[in-house]
Amino acid sequence: MSRPSHRAADLAERFALRLHGNGDVVLDGVATLANAEPGKLAFLANPRYRAQLAQTRAGAVVMRPADAEGYAGTALLADDPYAAFAKLAAQFETRPAAEPGVHASAVVASDAHVDPSAQVGPFVSIGARSRIEAGAIIGPGCVIGEDCVVGEGCELVARVTLVKRVRLGKRVLVHPGAVLGADGFGLAMDAGRWIKVPQLGGVVVGDDCEIGANTSIDRGAIEDTVLEEDVRLDNQIQVGHNARIGAHTALAGCAAVAGSARIGRYCLIGGGAGVLGHLEVCDRVVVTAMSLVTHSIREPGEYSSGTPLMPNRAWRRSAARFKQLDRLFRRTDKETDEDPT
Repeated sequence: MSRPSHRAADLAERFALRLHGNGDVVLDGVATLANAEPGKLAFLANPRYRAQLAQTRAGAVVMRPADAEGYAGTALLADDPYAAFAKLAAQFETRPAAEPGVHASAVVASDAHVDPSAQVGPFVSIGARSRIEAGAIIGPGCVIGEDCVVGEGCELVARVTLVKRVRLGKRVLVHPGAVLGADGFGLAMDAGRWIKVPQLGGVVVGDDCEIGANTSIDRGAIEDTVLEEDVRLDNQIQVGHNARIGAHTALAGCAAVAGSARIGRYCLIGGGAGVLGHLEVCDRVVVTAMSLVTHSIREPGEYSSGTPLMPNRAWRRSAARFKQLDRLFRRTDKETDEDPT
Protein backbone atom coordinates (compact mmCIF):
# COMPACT_ATOMS: atom_id res chain seq x y z
CA MET A 1 0.00 0.00 0.00
CA SER A 2 1.55 3.31 -1.10
CA ARG A 3 2.14 6.01 1.49
CA PRO A 4 -0.13 9.05 0.99
CA SER A 5 1.53 12.42 0.42
CA HIS A 6 0.12 15.95 0.38
CA ARG A 7 1.31 19.44 -0.49
CA ALA A 8 1.29 21.85 2.43
CA ALA A 9 -0.81 24.31 0.44
CA ASP A 10 -3.43 21.65 -0.31
CA LEU A 11 -3.71 20.73 3.37
CA ALA A 12 -4.05 24.38 4.34
CA GLU A 13 -6.86 24.87 1.85
CA ARG A 14 -8.67 21.66 2.81
CA PHE A 15 -8.71 22.49 6.52
CA ALA A 16 -9.07 26.29 6.26
CA LEU A 17 -5.63 26.99 7.77
CA ARG A 18 -3.36 29.93 7.01
CA LEU A 19 -0.20 29.04 5.12
CA HIS A 20 3.15 30.48 6.17
CA GLY A 21 6.10 29.87 3.88
CA ASN A 22 6.49 27.46 0.95
CA GLY A 23 3.21 25.76 0.08
CA ASP A 24 4.88 23.35 -2.37
CA VAL A 25 6.51 21.33 0.40
CA VAL A 26 5.39 17.70 0.07
CA LEU A 27 4.54 15.89 3.29
CA ASP A 28 4.29 12.11 3.63
CA GLY A 29 3.92 11.55 7.37
CA VAL A 30 4.06 13.00 10.87
CA ALA A 31 6.74 13.30 13.53
CA THR A 32 7.68 15.20 16.68
CA LEU A 33 9.46 18.53 16.46
CA ALA A 34 12.64 17.03 17.89
CA ASN A 35 12.83 13.97 15.61
CA ALA A 36 11.15 15.13 12.40
CA GLU A 37 12.89 14.71 9.06
CA PRO A 38 12.20 16.70 5.90
CA GLY A 39 8.83 15.70 4.50
CA LYS A 40 7.23 15.19 7.92
CA LEU A 41 4.52 17.25 9.56
CA ALA A 42 5.03 18.25 13.20
CA PHE A 43 3.12 20.49 15.59
CA LEU A 44 3.80 23.01 18.33
CA ALA A 45 1.02 23.36 20.89
CA ASN A 46 2.83 23.40 24.25
CA PRO A 47 5.03 26.49 24.89
CA ARG A 48 7.55 24.25 26.67
CA TYR A 49 8.64 22.93 23.25
CA ARG A 50 9.00 26.36 21.64
CA ALA A 51 12.81 26.13 21.80
CA GLN A 52 12.75 23.04 19.53
CA LEU A 53 11.24 25.02 16.68
CA ALA A 54 14.55 26.61 15.68
CA GLN A 55 16.27 23.22 15.26
CA THR A 56 13.45 21.16 13.78
CA ARG A 57 13.93 19.63 10.35
CA ALA A 58 10.19 19.13 9.80
CA GLY A 59 8.84 19.93 6.37
CA ALA A 60 5.98 21.86 7.97
CA VAL A 61 4.81 22.64 11.49
CA VAL A 62 1.29 23.28 12.74
CA MET A 63 1.39 26.20 15.20
CA ARG A 64 -0.37 29.30 16.43
CA PRO A 65 0.06 32.47 14.35
CA ALA A 66 2.05 34.14 17.14
CA ASP A 67 4.61 31.32 17.12
CA ALA A 68 5.28 31.75 13.40
CA GLU A 69 6.77 35.21 13.78
CA GLY A 70 10.34 34.98 12.53
CA TYR A 71 10.02 31.31 11.58
CA ALA A 72 11.77 30.66 8.27
CA GLY A 73 10.14 27.31 7.50
CA THR A 74 6.69 26.26 6.33
CA ALA A 75 3.88 26.46 8.86
CA LEU A 76 0.16 25.78 8.94
CA LEU A 77 -1.39 28.28 11.32
CA ALA A 78 -4.28 27.37 13.61
CA ASP A 79 -5.79 28.79 16.79
CA ASP A 80 -5.78 25.24 18.22
CA PRO A 81 -2.70 23.50 16.79
CA TYR A 82 -3.32 20.17 18.52
CA ALA A 83 -6.85 19.78 17.16
CA ALA A 84 -5.68 20.87 13.72
CA PHE A 85 -2.81 18.38 13.83
CA ALA A 86 -5.22 15.58 14.72
CA LYS A 87 -7.24 16.30 11.59
CA LEU A 88 -4.15 16.62 9.42
CA ALA A 89 -2.50 13.47 10.77
CA ALA A 90 -5.53 11.44 9.73
CA GLN A 91 -4.67 12.24 6.11
CA PHE A 92 -1.52 10.11 6.43
CA GLU A 93 -3.19 7.09 8.01
CA THR A 94 -3.41 4.09 5.73
CA ARG A 95 -6.26 1.72 6.47
CA PRO A 96 -7.14 -1.26 4.31
CA ALA A 97 -10.52 -1.07 2.66
CA ALA A 98 -13.23 -3.32 4.00
CA GLU A 99 -13.66 -6.60 2.16
CA PRO A 100 -17.39 -7.38 2.20
CA GLY A 101 -18.36 -10.92 2.99
CA VAL A 102 -18.37 -13.55 5.71
CA HIS A 103 -15.22 -15.59 6.27
CA ALA A 104 -15.62 -19.32 5.82
CA SER A 105 -14.66 -19.98 9.46
CA ALA A 106 -17.28 -17.60 10.90
CA VAL A 107 -20.44 -19.00 12.50
CA VAL A 108 -23.60 -16.97 11.96
CA ALA A 109 -26.96 -17.87 13.50
CA SER A 110 -29.67 -18.66 10.99
CA ASP A 111 -31.84 -15.75 12.15
CA ALA A 112 -29.01 -13.22 12.36
CA HIS A 113 -28.68 -10.57 9.65
CA VAL A 114 -25.38 -9.53 8.08
CA ASP A 115 -25.54 -6.71 5.55
CA PRO A 116 -23.89 -7.68 2.25
CA SER A 117 -21.48 -4.73 2.54
CA ALA A 118 -20.25 -5.77 6.01
CA GLN A 119 -17.00 -7.64 6.62
CA VAL A 120 -17.03 -10.59 9.03
CA GLY A 121 -13.56 -11.95 9.72
CA PRO A 122 -12.22 -15.37 10.65
CA PHE A 123 -13.46 -17.26 13.72
CA VAL A 124 -16.27 -14.80 14.40
CA SER A 125 -19.48 -15.95 16.08
CA ILE A 126 -22.76 -14.07 15.59
CA GLY A 127 -25.69 -15.05 17.77
CA ALA A 128 -29.41 -15.29 17.31
CA ARG A 129 -31.39 -12.24 16.21
CA SER A 130 -28.31 -10.04 15.97
CA ARG A 131 -27.76 -7.54 13.16
CA ILE A 132 -24.57 -6.37 11.47
CA GLU A 133 -25.34 -3.21 9.53
CA ALA A 134 -23.89 -1.77 6.31
CA GLY A 135 -20.13 -1.27 6.14
CA ALA A 136 -19.41 -2.70 9.59
CA ILE A 137 -16.14 -4.58 10.12
CA ILE A 138 -16.08 -7.49 12.57
CA GLY A 139 -12.46 -8.44 13.13
CA PRO A 140 -11.02 -11.87 13.86
CA GLY A 141 -12.16 -13.75 16.92
CA CYS A 142 -15.06 -11.46 17.83
CA VAL A 143 -18.13 -12.88 19.56
CA ILE A 144 -21.50 -11.22 18.98
CA GLY A 145 -24.11 -12.69 21.30
CA GLU A 146 -27.88 -12.68 21.12
CA ASP A 147 -30.00 -9.64 20.28
CA CYS A 148 -27.11 -7.35 19.45
CA VAL A 149 -26.87 -4.60 16.84
CA VAL A 150 -23.59 -3.43 15.29
CA GLY A 151 -24.41 -0.18 13.54
CA GLU A 152 -23.42 1.16 10.18
CA GLY A 153 -19.70 1.74 9.74
CA CYS A 154 -18.68 0.26 13.12
CA GLU A 155 -15.38 -1.55 13.57
CA LEU A 156 -14.71 -4.26 16.13
CA VAL A 157 -10.96 -4.64 15.75
CA ALA A 158 -10.37 -8.15 17.15
CA ARG A 159 -11.51 -10.43 20.01
CA VAL A 160 -14.29 -8.05 21.01
CA THR A 161 -17.20 -9.63 22.89
CA LEU A 162 -20.75 -8.30 22.83
CA VAL A 163 -22.39 -10.64 25.33
CA LYS A 164 -26.08 -9.90 24.83
CA ARG A 165 -28.47 -7.01 24.19
CA VAL A 166 -25.72 -4.61 23.08
CA ARG A 167 -26.65 -1.92 20.54
CA LEU A 168 -23.88 0.05 18.90
CA GLY A 169 -24.71 3.22 16.96
CA LYS A 170 -22.94 4.31 13.80
CA ARG A 171 -19.15 4.46 13.39
CA VAL A 172 -18.33 3.01 16.82
CA LEU A 173 -14.73 1.79 17.16
CA VAL A 174 -14.08 -0.99 19.70
CA HIS A 175 -10.52 -2.11 20.36
CA PRO A 176 -9.30 -5.66 21.09
CA GLY A 177 -10.40 -7.47 24.21
CA ALA A 178 -13.25 -5.15 25.14
CA VAL A 179 -16.31 -6.82 26.69
CA LEU A 180 -19.71 -5.14 26.42
CA GLY A 181 -22.90 -6.50 27.92
CA ALA A 182 -21.54 -8.85 30.57
CA ASP A 183 -23.51 -9.25 33.79
CA GLY A 184 -23.52 -6.24 36.07
CA PHE A 185 -22.39 -6.74 39.67
CA GLY A 186 -25.85 -7.15 41.16
CA LEU A 187 -26.11 -9.06 44.44
CA ALA A 188 -28.57 -9.26 47.31
CA MET A 189 -27.84 -10.81 50.73
CA ASP A 190 -30.40 -13.35 51.94
CA ALA A 191 -29.98 -15.47 55.06
CA GLY A 192 -26.21 -15.08 54.98
CA ARG A 193 -25.77 -15.98 51.32
CA TRP A 194 -25.58 -13.91 48.17
CA ILE A 195 -28.40 -14.03 45.63
CA LYS A 196 -27.58 -12.94 42.12
CA VAL A 197 -29.85 -10.17 40.79
CA PRO A 198 -30.75 -10.91 37.14
CA GLN A 199 -29.29 -8.38 34.72
CA LEU A 200 -32.16 -7.92 32.29
CA GLY A 201 -31.13 -4.69 30.60
CA GLY A 202 -28.61 -4.06 27.87
CA VAL A 203 -25.91 -1.65 26.71
CA VAL A 204 -26.58 1.24 24.34
CA VAL A 205 -23.63 3.01 22.71
CA GLY A 206 -24.18 6.19 20.71
CA ASP A 207 -22.72 7.21 17.37
CA ASP A 208 -18.98 7.92 16.99
CA CYS A 209 -17.90 6.43 20.33
CA GLU A 210 -14.54 4.75 20.87
CA ILE A 211 -13.96 2.00 23.43
CA GLY A 212 -10.43 1.03 24.39
CA ALA A 213 -8.75 -2.34 24.69
CA ASN A 214 -9.85 -4.60 27.55
CA THR A 215 -12.50 -2.16 28.69
CA SER A 216 -15.66 -3.62 30.26
CA ILE A 217 -19.15 -2.13 30.09
CA ASP A 218 -21.75 -4.10 32.05
CA ARG A 219 -25.34 -4.39 30.91
CA GLY A 220 -28.06 -2.91 33.07
CA ALA A 221 -30.07 -4.72 35.71
CA ILE A 222 -33.42 -3.35 34.53
CA GLU A 223 -32.76 -0.42 32.21
CA ASP A 224 -29.76 -0.04 29.90
CA THR A 225 -26.23 1.11 30.55
CA VAL A 226 -25.81 4.08 28.20
CA LEU A 227 -22.96 5.86 26.47
CA GLU A 228 -24.23 8.87 24.58
CA GLU A 229 -22.67 10.02 21.30
CA ASP A 230 -18.93 10.70 20.92
CA VAL A 231 -17.91 9.23 24.28
CA ARG A 232 -14.25 8.18 24.34
CA LEU A 233 -13.07 5.44 26.70
CA ASP A 234 -9.39 4.59 27.09
CA ASN A 235 -8.03 1.11 27.79
CA GLN A 236 -8.92 -1.00 30.85
CA ILE A 237 -11.91 1.01 32.04
CA GLN A 238 -14.82 -0.41 34.04
CA VAL A 239 -18.34 0.97 33.54
CA GLY A 240 -20.85 -0.55 35.93
CA HIS A 241 -24.45 -1.53 35.25
CA ASN A 242 -27.01 1.18 34.62
CA ALA A 243 -24.34 3.91 34.48
CA ARG A 244 -24.88 6.72 32.01
CA ILE A 245 -22.05 8.73 30.43
CA GLY A 246 -22.96 11.94 28.63
CA ALA A 247 -22.01 12.94 25.10
CA HIS A 248 -18.43 14.06 24.32
CA THR A 249 -17.08 12.86 27.68
CA ALA A 250 -13.69 11.13 27.84
CA LEU A 251 -12.29 8.73 30.45
CA ALA A 252 -8.58 7.93 30.70
CA GLY A 253 -7.11 4.50 31.37
CA CYS A 254 -8.09 2.44 34.41
CA ALA A 255 -10.89 4.78 35.47
CA ALA A 256 -13.95 3.13 37.00
CA VAL A 257 -17.59 4.20 37.07
CA ALA A 258 -19.75 2.27 39.53
CA GLY A 259 -23.31 1.18 38.93
CA SER A 260 -26.07 3.74 38.35
CA ALA A 261 -23.66 6.69 38.36
CA ARG A 262 -24.50 9.47 35.91
CA ILE A 263 -21.73 11.50 34.31
CA GLY A 264 -22.61 14.61 32.33
CA ARG A 265 -21.57 15.90 28.94
CA TYR A 266 -18.10 17.24 28.07
CA CYS A 267 -16.52 15.78 31.21
CA LEU A 268 -12.92 14.57 31.51
CA ILE A 269 -12.16 11.78 33.99
CA GLY A 270 -8.45 11.23 34.61
CA GLY A 271 -6.57 7.95 34.68
CA GLY A 272 -7.25 5.71 37.67
CA ALA A 273 -10.07 7.93 38.94
CA GLY A 274 -13.21 6.40 40.40
CA VAL A 275 -16.84 7.48 40.58
CA LEU A 276 -18.95 5.80 43.25
CA GLY A 277 -22.35 4.35 42.48
CA HIS A 278 -25.60 6.32 42.28
CA LEU A 279 -23.77 9.68 42.12
CA GLU A 280 -24.32 12.45 39.59
CA VAL A 281 -21.59 14.49 37.93
CA CYS A 282 -22.83 17.55 36.06
CA ASP A 283 -21.67 18.72 32.63
CA ARG A 284 -18.14 20.08 32.04
CA VAL A 285 -16.41 18.59 35.07
CA VAL A 286 -12.74 17.60 35.13
CA VAL A 287 -11.73 14.93 37.66
CA THR A 288 -7.95 14.67 37.88
CA ALA A 289 -6.06 11.39 37.86
CA MET A 290 -6.38 8.99 40.82
CA SER A 291 -9.19 11.00 42.40
CA LEU A 292 -12.20 9.34 44.03
CA VAL A 293 -15.59 10.97 43.57
CA THR A 294 -17.48 10.23 46.78
CA HIS A 295 -20.36 12.69 46.42
CA SER A 296 -22.33 14.20 43.55
CA ILE A 297 -20.78 17.16 41.73
CA ARG A 298 -23.29 19.84 40.80
CA GLU A 299 -21.04 22.69 39.66
CA PRO A 300 -18.73 22.61 36.59
CA GLY A 301 -15.02 22.85 37.37
CA GLU A 302 -11.89 20.84 38.16
CA TYR A 303 -11.89 18.45 41.12
CA SER A 304 -9.12 16.45 42.80
CA SER A 305 -8.60 14.19 45.81
CA GLY A 306 -5.74 12.28 47.39
CA THR A 307 -2.25 13.50 48.29
CA PRO A 308 0.56 14.41 45.87
CA LEU A 309 3.58 12.16 45.47
CA MET A 310 6.40 12.78 47.94
CA PRO A 311 9.43 10.86 49.22
CA ASN A 312 8.31 7.86 51.25
CA ARG A 313 9.83 9.07 54.53
CA ALA A 314 8.04 12.40 54.21
CA TRP A 315 4.79 10.65 53.33
CA ARG A 316 5.06 8.39 56.39
CA ARG A 317 5.53 11.42 58.65
CA SER A 318 2.54 13.11 57.02
CA ALA A 319 0.41 9.99 57.37
CA ALA A 320 1.21 9.85 61.08
CA ARG A 321 0.23 13.50 61.42
CA PHE A 322 -3.06 12.93 59.61
CA LYS A 323 -4.14 10.78 62.55
CA GLN A 324 -3.51 13.71 64.93
CA LEU A 325 -5.53 16.28 63.00
CA ASP A 326 -8.82 15.63 64.78
CA ARG A 327 -7.20 15.79 68.24
CA LEU A 328 -5.31 18.99 67.34
CA PHE A 329 -8.46 20.56 65.94
CA ARG A 330 -10.45 19.73 69.08
CA ARG A 331 -7.70 21.17 71.30
CA THR A 332 -7.45 24.34 69.21
CA ASP A 333 -11.21 24.73 69.15
CA LYS A 334 -11.36 24.33 72.95
CA GLU A 335 -8.56 26.85 73.48
CA THR A 336 -10.41 29.32 71.26
CA ASP A 337 -13.59 28.91 73.31
CA GLU A 338 -11.66 29.50 76.55
CA ASP A 339 -9.81 32.57 75.26
CA PRO A 340 -11.37 35.55 77.16
CA THR A 341 -10.32 37.98 74.45
